[in-house]
Amino acid sequence: MTADRAPEPVVRLESITVEFPGARALDGVDFRLFAGEVHAVMGENAAGKSTLVGVITGTHAPDAGSVLVDGEPRRFSGVADSRAAGIATVFQEAQLSPNLSVAENVMLGRERRGRFGIDWRRTRTDAAEALAWLGLEDLDPKTPLSLLTPAQKQLVALARAVVDEPRVLVLDEPTSSLDVAEVATLMRVIRGLRARGVAILFISHFLEQAFAISDRMTVLRGGRRVGEYATRDLDRADLISKMLGKDIESLRALGSERKAHHYASDGQPALQASDLGRRGELEQMDIEIQRGEIVGLAGLRGSGRTEVASLLSGTVRADSGALWIDGEQVQLRSPSVALRHRIALSAENRGTHGIIGELTARENMILSLQALRGWSRPLAPAEASALVETYVEALHLDPADLDRPVGVLSGGTQQKILLARALAVRPHVLILDEPTRGIDIAAKVDVQRRISQLAGDGVAVVFISSELEEVVRLSDRIIVLKDREKIGELSNGPGVTVDTVVEMIAAELGHSVEL
Repeated sequence: MTADRAPEPVVRLESITVEFPGARALDGVDFRLFAGEVHAVMGENAAGKSTLVGVITGTHAPDAGSVLVDGEPRRFSGVADSRAAGIATVFQEAQLSPNLSVAENVMLGRERRGRFGIDWRRTRTDAAEALAWLGLEDLDPKTPLSLLTPAQKQLVALARAVVDEPRVLVLDEPTSSLDVAEVATLMRVIRGLRARGVAILFISHFLEQAFAISDRMTVLRGGRRVGEYATRDLDRADLISKMLGKDIESLRALGSERKAHHYASDGQPALQASDLGRRGELEQMDIEIQRGEIVGLAGLRGSGRTEVASLLSGTVRADSGALWIDGEQVQLRSPSVALRHRIALSAENRGTHGIIGELTARENMILSLQALRGWSRPLAPAEASALVETYVEALHLDPADLDRPVGVLSGGTQQKILLARALAVRPHVLILDEPTRGIDIAAKVDVQRRISQLAGDGVAVVFISSELEEVVRLSDRIIVLKDREKIGELSNGPGVTVDTVVEMIAAELGHSVEL
């Protein structure tokens, strides 16, 4: 008898090199993707993940190396070539048309045609079959896309990708805008596709999701392959160390320090809210934050986390309750009033409520301080330079980025610039809404460490993150929200875990609980 041959990868990359002006994005990278597996590609920003996806999907032609599909060399001149080879892609931002129905989006460019044009009955039937293939029979093909949730839209994008029953599916940050329940739905669909023999390449900044769904991992760093590993053989600390190229004991130590930190809350609160709320948006609640304390807000998407941040920062006006800053009752009619009381906000959506992409990083960093001063009193050049240099050092920013338009910089750099802008006003209360979303591990470590340092310097911090692990790691206390209502509050410590928070969120909505 002859020994069984090892299965041939559906896609194999051999010694792939891709060069851009002034940079080598991939340097001799090997990669294998097999049928019926989920293979996660992990790495920080600029590691080469997007370029590797581009090589597989035909948007980047390699300068050296080979792309093989079923063992045969292929050279893709565009997305159409890769699609013809059975490779489909779903990107982070679903490229859908909100004015069309589910069926029209799923079948766009593949509509069934008859003698008199598009046969909508057959087109909707094909769309329903694609949805059923994903286990989404309950999604009506006639529904306007604009009525769907973000998760449903992501599933529609997935259905469009699988209409042609691809053999390879590339998922590029598919969960970045989804909450926990929505992610669970998408993961169920991905597992169903894997069971059907589809080869799935999965890219995500969320480590827990990658561990939960993937069979193997390839780690990239600086455009080079660090290695390929069976997920079951790799623990989280090892993965992060491989991604960063350095040990992560500092991050572990940060979590231990915060957990061991017991804040004496008998002083004057930096911020205190009583019955704060807004009709139709947030139920009345009490909040108290001490100087030097990090209070985390935990809850699913839509639980009211961002609404709390908006009320506390003056972005939205409360219509009930009272608010005190350092013992003085105030009314926050606008963000500028909040700034005058030294309340600074780093908003969740840095693209629309944060950075101004056309301005340089330097100009973005001084915006809040200049607004606080008033535009009739411009900052002196020396003062502006000194401020910028302070945060370049504190946040490990690249000085070469300072005079570049911030819109072309990485997500991690943009997030650090927003943090620098908030810190420039020397806030007493700092409200951080998703400060680490969509940024790489190295930037997360820097931002989390800086937040902890700020608390140590006496700043009162409100910390919001969809990643409950972050909330538990950094917070002294955790306020738990559900259905836009405060349902509980946890004093953090060694016995508090992510499961503690999840169990509280999952419980039936009842009276508030203090633990």
